[in-house]
Amino acid sequence: MYSGSVIRGATISGMANDSKPKAQTKDQQTKDWKTSLIHSDATVPAGFHSLSTPVYRGSTVLFSQASAASDRWNQYEVGYTYGLYGTPTTLELAAKVCELEKGFRTIITPGGQAAISLIALALLKSGDHVLMPESIYGPNRMFSNSVLRRFGVEVSYYPPDAGAAITAELRPNTRLVWCESPGSITMEVQDVPAIVQAAHSRGALVALDNTWSAGIYLDAFALGVDVTMQALTKYVGGHSDLLLGSVTVRDEQIYNRLGETHQGLGCAASPDDSSLALRGMKTMAVRLKAVEQSALVLAQWLSRRPEIELVLHPALPSCPGHEFWNRDFTGSSGLFSIVFDKRFSKEQVIAFVDALRLFKIGYSWGGVNSLVMTYDMQSPKRPAYGSRLVRLYTGLESIEDLTADVEQALAAIR
Repeated sequence: MYSGSVIRGATISGMANDSKPKAQTKDQQTKDWKTSLIHSDATVPAGFHSLSTPVYRGSTVLFSQASAASDRWNQYEVGYTYGLYGTPTTLELAAKVCELEKGFRTIITPGGQAAISLIALALLKSGDHVLMPESIYGPNRMFSNSVLRRFGVEVSYYPPDAGAAITAELRPNTRLVWCESPGSITMEVQDVPAIVQAAHSRGALVALDNTWSAGIYLDAFALGVDVTMQALTKYVGGHSDLLLGSVTVRDEQIYNRLGETHQGLGCAASPDDSSLALRGMKTMAVRLKAVEQSALVLAQWLSRRPEIELVLHPALPSCPGHEFWNRDFTGSSGLFSIVFDKRFSKEQVIAFVDALRLFKIGYSWGGVNSLVMTYDMQSPKRPAYGSRLVRLYTGLESIEDLTADVEQALAAIR
C-alpha cells in the first residue's frame, strides 16, 4: 500500500509517459476540503525505482471487499491483513534473515529479548522443564527465573561444556534445551550436535542464541537445531541505533506455534527500524570481516601480555570449546573476553576499564564503536573468574589505535 509508505532513495530508472498529474473533475472540485485531507484524489508521477526498500508504515490494511477481510496472522498464506503481523518492509527483513540462516521462516521482534521471550512462551507451558546453559545471556536467565517459573515452568541450568553429558540433566518433562555458543561473557563454545542428539532422543526441542555469529558463521540448522534467535540490534543493525530481534525456525509446525503466540502477544516490530536493519545488512559483510580481523589481532596481542591470565576468544586454543569452534564455525566476530592475572584486584580491573579512551563503557555490541564492560562472575557451573573478567568488542577504529589504547590502560594499573 503506497499510501502508507515513505519511499527513500535517489535512483530513478524512468517515468511513465502517462504519469502526469490529472486535472480535477467537477465532482472532485466540489468535495469539501476537510474530506480531501483524508480522501485525496491527488496523484504523483509513477515509475520511481530505488535501490532502497520502501518504508511501509501502517496499522490498517485495506481490503477490496468485506468478504475478503481477515485477521489471520500468517500473511504468507492469506496476504496482508493487519500491520501488527508485518508490513512489506518488516517481512523483507525477515525473508533476508531467513535466507542467511537457511531456515523455513523468520519472525521479526522488537528486540533480542522479545525474540527470547517469544520462543519460551510459544514452546513451553506449565509443568514443562527448560534446560539452559550456565553461560546463557543474562536477561534470558532473568526472564526464565522470574516469569517462566511464576507460570509453572521448571528451569534448571547445565554446565556449558556438558556436550553429550547433558543427558544426565534431562528430565521426563524437558521440552526445550537452550544453547548459546559461544556463551555470553565467558565465551564457552558448545558441542551443539551432541546436545541436539541428546535432546531429540528425549523429545525436546533445541533453541540457539546465534547472535555472536550473526547467523552467518554458524549454520545452526545443519547441526540439527530447531529454532534460532538473534539480536538484530547488533551486527545486522550495525550502528547502535535500533532495537530488533529475529526468530528463525526449521519447520512449519514450530513456525505456526510461534506465529500464533506472536499474534497474541502483539509484539510488533517497527518498520522504520526494519528499514535501518535492511540498510545495515548491505554493509554487514565488510563490517564483520573488519571486526573479526581486529579482534583476532588484539586477542593474540593480549595473550602475550603478562597482566592477562587467559584470553577467551573462540578462535584461540585458550578458549574452552575451541575445538568445537574449529569444527562448526566458518569465522569469528569482534566480541571476546579477557581474564586478568590473579594479582590484580577488582579495583585495579575497574581502573583499567576507566582508563580506556577509545573503548567506551557500554552494553550491547556489533556497531562501529569499540566497547568494554567488566563483570563479576560467580557461578558453580563455570570457572570462577570473579571480578577479573573484562569483555571487549572491537569496532571499526584502527587496530593500531585500539592496541595503543589497551596498552596505555594496562600501564595505568601497573
